[in-house]
Amino acid sequence: MLTVDLDRMGIGPGSTVLDMGCGGGRHAFAALRRGARVVALDADGGELKQVQGTMVAMVEAGEVPAGADGSQVQGDALALPFADGAFDRIIASEVLEHILDDAGAIAELARVLAPGGRMAVTVPARFPERINWLLDDEYHDFPGGHIRIYRQGEVEERLAAAGLRVRGSQHAHALHSPYWWIRCAGGVNRFERLVAKRYHDLLVWQIMKNPPVLQWADRVLNPLIGKSLIVYAEKPA
Repeated sequence: MLTVDLDRMGIGPGSTVLDMGCGGGRHAFAALRRGARVVALDADGGELKQVQGTMVAMVEAGEVPAGADGSQVQGDALALPFADGAFDRIIASEVLEHILDDAGAIAELARVLAPGGRMAVTVPARFPERINWLLDDEYHDFPGGHIRIYRQGEVEERLAAAGLRVRGSQHAHALHSPYWWIRCAGGVNRFERLVAKRYHDLLVWQIMKNPPVLQWADRVLNPLIGKSLIVYAEKPA
């Protein structure tokens, strides 16, 4: 399940895409299927090996159009190993809340974004995230965990400070918020509890089948309790 709207980003054949902090690679895979040339960057070499394996499997299964390409780079968000303006599309999904110098990371993303290019940044939305932090310190208090809770205006100000123009926002994954509240209420690391497991089954059903009733619930609830905030921006041409 994607957080960023790739149609809104205009990602398709010929796009050069950086998925910064790619994690498991879901956005990189989706961009690759659309015919883009994709670089998946992460600090975790183990994650990148899995991303590489999936990309190879996609090619073998005929899921990658001619002209598309996927590669993996292990790197630091504060010192991206790319030339200025190397990408016309950049995705940074659920990563800035982990980085101490988030302004520095955004400046680097702006540097490698081509003039006229588009960027999507996603972070945990403030309201659902505040509840998680209040319910259980273990949700965020661990090495590599979340170190801040953003207001939307703070994200937009950081993007503007890097010379980018904000071009809209949205919220996503409303049904994920109650799941994390349930997890945190009983101890986020106690996944074996029955209620958490059953709610997880619901989310798996949504990811695999996305029936109309869950699509409707997401549309209605996203503005209220969407777990992710997505902010879209562009670099002046």
